[in-house]
Amino acid sequence: MSQYALNLLVVGASFALYIGIALWARAGSTSEFYAANRGVSPVMNGMATAADWMSAASFISMAGLIATVGYVNSSYLMGWTGGYVLLALLLAPYLRKFGKYTVPDFIGDRFYSSGARLVAVLCLIIISVTYVIGQMTGAGVAFSRFLEVDVTTGLLIGAAVVFVYAVLGGMKGITYTQVAQYIALIVAYTIPAIFISLQLTGNPVPPLGLFSEHTASGQPLLDRLDQVVTDLGFGAYTGMSGSTLNMVLFTLSLMIGTAGLPHVIIRFFTVPKVSDARLSAGWALVFIALLYLTAPAVGAMARLNLLSTIYPEGPQAAALLHEERPNWMRTWEATGLLSWEDKNGDGRIQLYNDRNAAFAETAAERGWNGNELTVNNDIIVLANPEIANLPGWVVALIAAGGLAAALSTAAGLLLAISSAISHDLIKRTINPGISEKGELLAARIAMALAIIVATWLGINPPGFAAQVVALAFGLAAATLFPALMMGIFSKRITSEGAIAGMLAGLVFTCLYIFTYLGWFFIPGTNWLENTPENHIFGIAPTAIGSVGALLNFAVAYGVSAVTKAPPADVQDMVESIRIPRGAQAAAPMH
Repeated sequence: MSQYALNLLVVGASFALYIGIALWARAGSTSEFYAANRGVSPVMNGMATAADWMSAASFISMAGLIATVGYVNSSYLMGWTGGYVLLALLLAPYLRKFGKYTVPDFIGDRFYSSGARLVAVLCLIIISVTYVIGQMTGAGVAFSRFLEVDVTTGLLIGAAVVFVYAVLGGMKGITYTQVAQYIALIVAYTIPAIFISLQLTGNPVPPLGLFSEHTASGQPLLDRLDQVVTDLGFGAYTGMSGSTLNMVLFTLSLMIGTAGLPHVIIRFFTVPKVSDARLSAGWALVFIALLYLTAPAVGAMARLNLLSTIYPEGPQAAALLHEERPNWMRTWEATGLLSWEDKNGDGRIQLYNDRNAAFAETAAERGWNGNELTVNNDIIVLANPEIANLPGWVVALIAAGGLAAALSTAAGLLLAISSAISHDLIKRTINPGISEKGELLAARIAMALAIIVATWLGINPPGFAAQVVALAFGLAAATLFPALMMGIFSKRITSEGAIAGMLAGLVFTCLYIFTYLGWFFIPGTNWLENTPENHIFGIAPTAIGSVGALLNFAVAYGVSAVTKAPPADVQDMVESIRIPRGAQAAAPMH
């Protein structure tokens, strides 16, 4: 069977499973559509949460980022996993006890204000739409490579699949589909990693293989990788670079941004009891750890495999002739995600750090005239099985896993958007008298429209979309997380304070990020180059969400201090949320 046929078979079978689950778990009420009727067990919810969280960025991009930069990008692992610790300890059980369906619903009731609810809806939509563009684009990339269709066709196929199981099933259908998607993505991620770890180190456990001996050289794997990359003018793979302050703020921004992401938070509204919300977060961490502990090994081993392919006898020997390149390179060149330019006319593939001025003399001695190979970070995981010459069925698994990661997160984001529109805007603001049947119909229409808009944005992304992946985390950190924390742990924060704080965080974060896109104040500055001299106090836009959060807290407390205290019933409600009754049933649904 050809590789294409095998990919089609495995991906088609996974899609058939997702649609079958959706038909079986079709939502028949708003409770099922918004919160799966509060009937999901902690283990199942933990698995669904892991799939909801591990997006195309985690599955496709994270190992590529680590492979390219090394130790410094471990911030992603620390920030994203740390966010779930914050969720488990500070948010999930209390929000579940409050008994609402959505994040804006909690903010609107806690701050006794439709204005606060509307600001929360605005923040939620901006965060979710920004995030979902990346998921749709990731699905298009995976489709274009493995099913040999153009990116637009791939996006339309993925959107159609999401349309069926999200519109029909709502949270109920999405939950059980995400359980299946988690199994698909974790199997697809770990099996190639096990094979590659065995090849390079003889150790079948990738996280342990990362610290094992490299079989071919006899050196520790990371020592061998450090030697290879420094011989090519790159910084040591295990070395530290950049501002420590920026790294700390970036990690913090990812942590509190993760804890404030609405599509993650709503997963904890689906369990029967308050104690189950905390258990769900714990199980989610376990399931996420299976991939996140493997990602550093995948990144390091993929970088070493790539460089060993190009320099079979080491960086100081002759590079690979382009005409002798392996089939996997030919395949990825056809996608445009890998390209070669023969700058010195020797027909060989030179890959080195041509931006390192100190290495220029060495490069000249070797006859190099500039880096000739461009490799998109996103192909590292997808190409890993082919780089290591693994069986065709493993390549097909990667295809199914990558698509599962992109579609599972897209579905969660789209549900957050549609719930905010149907429940918070229509039900709670515009038409409070709408029937449950009417609200369910509105939710399905909102979901369908959200899918259409997300697909259109995936096909025609705004100019900044690919550049501001951090915008979703920065905005969640600067807007929703502080509002939720103050709503739970402070009786004194008023509606005026909450609104002012969220708006301050929103405006400040957007201004800082778009300034470095050249939209404001400093035309032409590109923050992706991450040049510290262009950053205020050395803080990159990717890390600014944590500063926005501090501003949100400060403004909210300042405004609350000069405005009338919240009503007594609201203060009593806040007090009751914090009473430790974790084992008891949560508040009734509203």
